[in-house]
Amino acid sequence: MFKNDKMKKTFAERNLLLIVILIWVFLALVTKGNFSSWGNITNLVRQSSINGVVAIGMTLVIITGGIDLSVGSFVGLSGMLYAIFTSTSMDFQFSSGVSILIALSLCALGGLINGILVYDGKVPPFIATLGMMTLLRGVVMYISSGRMITGIPLEFKQFAVKEFLGMPVLAWTWIILVALMMFILKYTVWGRNLYAIGSNEEASQVAGINVRLHLYSFYSMAALFSGIAGLMLASRMAAGVPTAGQGYELDAIASVVIGGASLSGGVGSILGTALGAILIQTIRNGGNLLGIDPFIMQIIIGAIIILAVLFDQLAKKGGSRNLFKKIFQRN
Repeated sequence: MFKNDKMKKTFAERNLLLIVILIWVFLALVTKGNFSSWGNITNLVRQSSINGVVAIGMTLVIITGGIDLSVGSFVGLSGMLYAIFTSTSMDFQFSSGVSILIALSLCALGGLINGILVYDGKVPPFIATLGMMTLLRGVVMYISSGRMITGIPLEFKQFAVKEFLGMPVLAWTWIILVALMMFILKYTVWGRNLYAIGSNEEASQVAGINVRLHLYSFYSMAALFSGIAGLMLASRMAAGVPTAGQGYELDAIASVVIGGASLSGGVGSILGTALGAILIQTIRNGGNLLGIDPFIMQIIIGAIIILAVLFDQLAKKGGSRNLFKKIFQRN
């Protein structure tokens, strides 16, 4: 990442953290302490964690200048596969470890196919992953016959409700993955190549970076993180649900964009995405405590996404003055 981009990223992260803190203080005051109660905070973080894990993978793809609409379907696929392989209602059962390995491996394979379609097939990421999203939804409905699969192992269901040092284990899982990916993107060649490819794919190719294999890995990782989130969601729901993960792709994109990533590629951070995920869930949680209509909250979140993208475009094109010039410029 270029030095100027690093400065912009740090500035965006600090501003977003400040916004989150201010909203938390405001909600704590107007809800008379209900928002700031430890029970509500742990619930908020637990709710943020699953989308937050999906958004980690989405960050990788968006930094390349692509997008992945299939992440929500991988969430549903992973949880359903685990439930089918371990449910006592089935004629056969695998161990939890084997079932998790199979589910995550198939998700990574699906992500690899996305990468092949995008790089080798020259299919636009939007179209390639939209097709994968639809395909996987059909697969999940078919293998489950459109019904919820229960009877999964007790220890797996308990994972979602366990706590460590007062925080949900689901939240710790997210925190560990965020810290791990922050380290990888900052200190490894793979991470630096991600930003290089997102900034200029052709120049990266000339510089000797194997763009093909890197794109394969980025899309595979996005699907893998979605698979992990799918297992977390299945644990929380204590079942494999055929509609699980629907809409998660939109929340993931929102988290990444609000976190300061550029849809044109080359800019983005895992920490910014995590803060974006917390901000979205904070708005929803606060709106619920204040009794605001959920549909109104969706409108607010949509407006925030539009503003985040608009500000990104303005920053690249010279600010609002140039925008108004274009709007009012005479032919």
